[in-house]
Amino acid sequence: MERAVKPVVFVASDSAGETGEAVVRAAAVQFHPQQVDIRRVPFLIDTSDIDRMIRTVIERSGAIVFTLVIPELRDYLIEQAERYRIPYIDLLGPIIRTLEQTLDQEARHQPGMIHKLDEDYFKKVEAVEFAVKYDDGRDFNGILQADIVLVGVSRTSKTPLSMYLAHKKFKVANVPLVPEIQPPEQLFTVSGKKVVGLRIDPIKLNVIRTERLKTLGLPGNATYANTERIHAELEYADKIMQKIGCTVIDVSNKAVEETASIIIDMYRSR
Repeated sequence: MERAVKPVVFVASDSAGETGEAVVRAAAVQFHPQQVDIRRVPFLIDTSDIDRMIRTVIERSGAIVFTLVIPELRDYLIEQAERYRIPYIDLLGPIIRTLEQTLDQEARHQPGMIHKLDEDYFKKVEAVEFAVKYDDGRDFNGILQADIVLVGVSRTSKTPLSMYLAHKKFKVANVPLVPEIQPPEQLFTVSGKKVVGLRIDPIKLNVIRTERLKTLGLPGNATYANTERIHAELEYADKIMQKIGCTVIDVSNKAVEETASIIIDMYRSR
């Protein structure tokens, strides 16, 4: 008995073609148990690419589903499909035209934009994971891999600043400066240009730390919020920052977003 030939659908795209394939697969499952041979034809860049595909489609008596955003390629494919009476579906064309009318704005007609967005998203995720891994000096190896290294005493917004910068796709490590703990050697081996010191007014820091102690249910007169202790920490931090030769930002009256903006401008200017 002769085996039935599976119908073939060619998914054509001027990008990777993943969107078109996903749509065809979602439709094809509605015909189970009938199987559909889905063949992706990605990165069509000129009419010769379309001609080669058309010849294959004719040989296999297939159909074409396409997600072409370049108007010239889309028009040419439609012209050839109609010429050879090939069934075809333009997935994006009608949607783009409707959106152009609704938004009163012409589309960019630029292939692969969704993948650029995906790439952007994954870079952000990678940066956030990096910030979590190398937060608060957990692993000093992050200093060597980071785009930006933040140093400062406790409660100078190192962690929230790291996370904010991570959402801007910067890999950030932060290291607390404590008089009783020797700073990691990596701080003095990397370029001082990528290290940013965070300074804060001692009175402001006293208020912040006192509130922090209250939140934790601890007495406000603990050493952590002691004025003399705070001055000692800040003096120690200043010496370390001078030794590193890094830029120092006073965060006393700055929101995290403002400090981040200063750091990003510095980073890009370099």
